[in-house]
Amino acid sequence: MHGTMDQAHDAHLKAAHEAAYATPLEKFDPGHPELFRSDSFWPWFERLRREDPVHYCRDSMFGPYWSITRYNDIMSVETNHTVFSSEASLGGITIRDAPSDLRRPMFIAMDQPKHGPQRKTVAPMFTPTHLDQLAGVIRERAGQVLDALPHNETFDWVDRVSIELTTQMLATLFDFPWDDRRKLTHWSDVATTLPTSAEHEARRQAELMECATYFGRLWKERMAAPPKQDLLSMMAHSDATRDMDPQTFLGNLVLLIVGGNDTTRNTMTGSVYALNKFPDQYRKLRADPALIDSMVPEVIRWQTPLAHMRRTALSDIEFGGKQIKKGDKVVMWYVSGNRDDEVIDNPDALVIDRARPRQHLSFGFGIHRCVGLRLAELQLKIVWEEILKRFDHIEVVDEPKRVYSSFVKGYETLPVRIAA
Repeated sequence: MHGTMDQAHDAHLKAAHEAAYATPLEKFDPGHPELFRSDSFWPWFERLRREDPVHYCRDSMFGPYWSITRYNDIMSVETNHTVFSSEASLGGITIRDAPSDLRRPMFIAMDQPKHGPQRKTVAPMFTPTHLDQLAGVIRERAGQVLDALPHNETFDWVDRVSIELTTQMLATLFDFPWDDRRKLTHWSDVATTLPTSAEHEARRQAELMECATYFGRLWKERMAAPPKQDLLSMMAHSDATRDMDPQTFLGNLVLLIVGGNDTTRNTMTGSVYALNKFPDQYRKLRADPALIDSMVPEVIRWQTPLAHMRRTALSDIEFGGKQIKKGDKVVMWYVSGNRDDEVIDNPDALVIDRARPRQHLSFGFGIHRCVGLRLAELQLKIVWEEILKRFDHIEVVDEPKRVYSSFVKGYETLPVRIAA
């Protein structure tokens, strides 16, 4: 990365640091999406981890909420299902409460006993045997996409590589009509975008209904046909999911689309950005491509594609010396826990040969741990194997444009250049 670009970014972080340390803790609102769009949130969480790891924000665009910022505290919330609920009807899994008439159940936003059987339905997609079958397809497509990239000119990595490869994968998982595959990316973005006005929200909901209608057609076809190895067919032929009401149907679709799209796509972009930020690690990787195996989980930690998950307290509890009340919104900041230096050594650095690179929170923990995490790792591993075969260096030429969201920690664009 260019020295001037790094200097500008360092100056930006210094200003963010000053702002975070000059603001009284009771005025902290670390979940404001602008902090994420401008990549300024780091010092806010650093200060909370040190001074107020279980923090209450009284007033924000999302209403009052608790922030849990240390690794071990996040684990405690994540594994305490009797007190901390994921239920959609209570507000679900994000800091923003969906309007009550639009709360869509999905298995990630369900508590036991409903959660297990629905999750089990899609689990066979991610068995080692099935992943082995998918690996060949992933490698062939990665090769095609990388071979088509221009040399000696600037292009957008997000659009040309990250979106294209993750969308192709999703189309395969759903056995979705190939020529319409970019609809999947679009619906994923629509589902995770923060509405800025009532009109915007109405437009979002109309587009999500289009998604439901489109998938409803495919669903009928799959139900009428013998069972196959795709997510829709698995759900259509399973007792736990075949009779979902329309809201749960759309909820689970959105979950699988966002889960398969946002996380992998933003880590695919984040990996190129991270290796440019840590050129010594990029050199190390080129010298020893076997390090891809530990680089992949390390990049997933460093990037943290979903900044948080949220729970709702089902009863009063004393936690970290604070009184959390029944009904309170509790936000587990994965992005902060993944930088907790009491648990992870030198956490701000990308270290591609870490001894325990899978010690991170990016996939969640406990019963809600990401069902597709092995597929996400496999995609990234294969893409980097294919990149290293082809290109000596992918150069990031400017700072990325980031998403306005404190949930999806993502990139809209990343301008890069590959020398011939």
